[in-house]
Amino acid sequence: GHAIVAHFTPDADPVRKVTIVPRGRALGVMMQMPEEDRSNHSRTYLLGRLAIALGGRASEMIVFDEITTGAESDLKQATNLARRMVGPWGMSDEIGPVYLGTGEEHIFLGREITQEKAFSDATAQRLDKAVREIIEQSLADAISIIRTHRTGLEALVAALFEKETLDSSEVIELLGPPIRSQAG
Repeated sequence: GHAIVAHFTPDADPVRKVTIVPRGRALGVMMQMPEEDRSNHSRTYLLGRLAIALGGRASEMIVFDEITTGAESDLKQATNLARRMVGPWGMSDEIGPVYLGTGEEHIFLGREITQEKAFSDATAQRLDKAVREIIEQSLADAISIIRTHRTGLEALVAALFEKETLDSSEVIELLGPPIRSQAG
């Protein structure tokens, strides 16, 4: 699912490798690598990263009509990214261009215990709502891509069962050229 969403998301970093060989706690891995170093990322790029992170969950929902615990790491990654988009980076329509960092972190005392916030509880609720909306929209985007490219997903799965690992050229051979934005 991650590979399909990455391949069909405009301006996503190219898929370099996909494998079903387990790595650590992951049952498989999709690796991307940017074509060039970047120090800034656009909101559009970050929303694409969120959809890609949720591609596995989207695939479970479409293919199996079920969800599993396998998306735990993806959900954590997506939530952290969405929270940074809304808070420190001011990328939420709901909150607007306001910095909502968590304040000073006390590294020796444990981050979660001592985080300070420089905003009200009402703003914290709006931040949580904005984070949830971004994640839900990103999941909807991933589901849409998986539905649209279901035959590509099935072809990718079949090829992975046969070879276990595919490189970028094999992914392109199966799925066609990756999607690029109109500007690129």
